[in-house]
Amino acid sequence: MTRALWQRALPRTLLARNIALLIALVMLSQVCSIGVLLHYVQRPRVERAAAVFATYVTTLDSLLAATPPAARAVLSARLDAREQLPPEADAAPRPSLMRAYRNYQRGVFLDSLRKHLPADMPARWQTEGAQRLWIRMHAPVGGAGGSSLADAAGHVSGHTSGDASSHASDHVSGRMPAAPYWIALPIPEDAQGSGLEAAILLSLGLGVLAALAGYAIQLHLNEPLRELTRAARRVSAGETPAPLPTDGPSEIAAVGSAFNQMTRALQEAEATRALMLAGISHDIRTPLTKLRLSMAMAMPQGGDSSFVIAAESYLDQIETILQQFMDYAGSGEREEAQAGDLNALIERLAGDFAGLGHAFELSLGTLPPIVYRPIGMMRLLMNLMQNAIVYGGSGLAVRTWATRDALTVAVGDRGKGLSAAELEKLKAPFQRGRNARAHSGGTGLGLSIVERIARLHGGSLQFHAREGGGLEVWVVLPVARA
Repeated sequence: MTRALWQRALPRTLLARNIALLIALVMLSQVCSIGVLLHYVQRPRVERAAAVFATYVTTLDSLLAATPPAARAVLSARLDAREQLPPEADAAPRPSLMRAYRNYQRGVFLDSLRKHLPADMPARWQTEGAQRLWIRMHAPVGGAGGSSLADAAGHVSGHTSGDASSHASDHVSGRMPAAPYWIALPIPEDAQGSGLEAAILLSLGLGVLAALAGYAIQLHLNEPLRELTRAARRVSAGETPAPLPTDGPSEIAAVGSAFNQMTRALQEAEATRALMLAGISHDIRTPLTKLRLSMAMAMPQGGDSSFVIAAESYLDQIETILQQFMDYAGSGEREEAQAGDLNALIERLAGDFAGLGHAFELSLGTLPPIVYRPIGMMRLLMNLMQNAIVYGGSGLAVRTWATRDALTVAVGDRGKGLSAAELEKLKAPFQRGRNARAHSGGTGLGLSIVERIARLHGGSLQFHAREGGGLEVWVVLPVARA
């Protein structure tokens, strides 16, 4: 069950399968490359940047602690020092597929930074608005002079660095507060990773380019296969295709060479078969003719001719059987196709049968001229009409019609013999129906010959129940306009 589902999920054509496999391999290689780059190159780089940044932060914290209160207030104001963390800095980044790598690198940097900083110095990455890193510094040592840090920071908000210095110095009086405070620092470039996103996009672009190149290569490889398919169809239609080229890649050249060798072998076999059939026809018909003549000469004048009549009937059956074998073996493959009017051929055959006392009702639609083998098509129609006479007996009719892609010839009767399902089995050679027991001289090749000629013209043989009773045999031929 799983295998059947897997087979249905696969693309139907070799081109689509190869392209899908190529894309999967390219994407897998890109994912593996990016995984190796992130784990063995980028992650250690971000962790080193976090370690260096942690050293810088701890050094800055020590310097601020050792700085006189007045200078410390000025420096803290320049660093946007605040007693409370801003709300935008405490918000978690929104999940986004486009920012997945940045969020991953941000997490790596913060985790590594927290490992190198003291536990009482948390860090927050502000993603809303400006990209800044907030670090909570230790509480300053109490001392004389200076206003509160919050006042100094509040008065420098919205001013330049020079204004911040003057405002902070104006408010340095009293002693510094004992509470820890937060300062904002710029994010190191190694922690942002904007360059790697471009590398990922470039890798994806190269993957798409590789898939397109594979598609072009596969199209180039598929062209010889299409030529082979066309040549094989021509061979199956009884034609002789031109030899396939053998100057391409060695694998394709080997296939073309093998096909050309097979075509030559088929041509030789066809020539041998034609010679053998001609020999059989000559070698059997010659003694049959001599036998007829000998019986006529051996019969005394005025004698009972019933034996001669019976013998000639048996000889006629032998001739008929021999001709059916010849027809089945030949089926018109070597006959040249010509453009013609199928309705005119049907009318001529219906007139011939009418002369023998078998009238066919004709309902012929407008048919486009098609290319067919005249003798083979005549043999096909004669077999169908003869079968209708022998096994149907009444309600003989032939009708034709055309659609956009095909034309159909339907030969019908009102007999109550075999059903359409039973007739389908009689397409096989040497199969005779139960209603053929009362008819001698058959070989079970009639419908096989009809189907073979229909397939030779690219068509098919179908059986349908006739409206009002009886059976219709349809010959459906593709429209190949002259």
